[in-house]
Amino acid sequence: MSRVSMNTARSAKLGWLVAAALGLLSAPAQAEFGRLLATGGLTNIEGAGGGGIVPWATLASYADQQQWGATLAFNVADVDDYQLQVGAATVTYDNRWEFSYARHNFELKQLGGELKQSIYGLKYRLAGDVIYGAMPQVSIGLQHKRSGDFSLPQALGAASANGTDLYVSATKAWLDGPWHRTWLANLTVRGTRANELGLLGFGGDLHNNYQWVAEASVAMFVNRHWVVGMEYRQKPDNLSFAKEQDWYDIFVGWFPSKRVAVALAYTDLDAIAGAAGQTGVYGSLQISF
Repeated sequence: MSRVSMNTARSAKLGWLVAAALGLLSAPAQAEFGRLLATGGLTNIEGAGGGGIVPWATLASYADQQQWGATLAFNVADVDDYQLQVGAATVTYDNRWEFSYARHNFELKQLGGELKQSIYGLKYRLAGDVIYGAMPQVSIGLQHKRSGDFSLPQALGAASANGTDLYVSATKAWLDGPWHRTWLANLTVRGTRANELGLLGFGGDLHNNYQWVAEASVAMFVNRHWVVGMEYRQKPDNLSFAKEQDWYDIFVGWFPSKRVAVALAYTDLDAIAGAAGQTGVYGSLQISF
C-alpha cells in the first residue's frame, strides 16, 4: 500500500471516530452508568485503562457491580522522527475485571516503514476504591506483547519477539484536595523486558531478565469535566546500541459525558533508537459503552 493510501485510510479512521464521538455527545447516558464521571479514566497507549503512558488501577468504562462495559479508543503520539498510532478496545465486568486489546503501528518517518505490535491485556482489581474509603484502589495486570516483524529488533540486538509485562497499580482520588479541587495520584510498578514498549523486541545484549521500573501520574480536576496532570514512566535499558530514556508528558483531559473522553498532551520521549529530541504531541479519543 502506498504512503498516500495509508495516510488516507488513517484519516478516514480518525474521521469516523471523531464523528462517532460527536454523535455520542448528544446521546443520553445509560442508566447503568453508575460510577462517577471520569472514574474510568482514559485508554493508555498499551490499551489499559488509565492515563496516556501509564496504566492506573482504575478499570476502563463505567461498569459497576454485576455490569458489563466496553470502550473503543484511538491514540496518536507524534514526535520528530516517529509516529505511534494505537487502536484499542476494552471489555470490563463487575468493576473487577478488565480485558483489553491494542494494536500498535509505529511509523519510522525518517527511515520509512512501520513496526507493528499486538498487546493482549488483563487487569484485576484486588482491593480498595479510587473514590471511597481511605485505601487506594489496587489492581494487578499483565500485558502480553507480540511483535509483527522481528527482523529490525533482532538486527538491533533484541533477544525475542514476544514478551509479557506484569504490573501492580495503586490509584487514589481526593474529592476536596488542595484549592478545593479533586486530585488523583497513581503509582505503578512494572516488571518488564520490553525495548521501547516492545516495539524493538524484548531483552538484549545488556540484559535479558525482568527489570522493575516505576511509573507515576498526578492530576488535578479543574472542574468535573476538565483535568490537567503529569505522567512519568521509567524504561529498562537492554540494548547496547542506544540507551533507552524515561518518558514524560503534561496532559489536559476533557470528559464531556460518560460516553466520551478526550486527552491532549505535550510528550517528551527524549531519545528513541539513538534519535534524540523526540518531543511532540499525544492525542486520545475514547468512547464508552
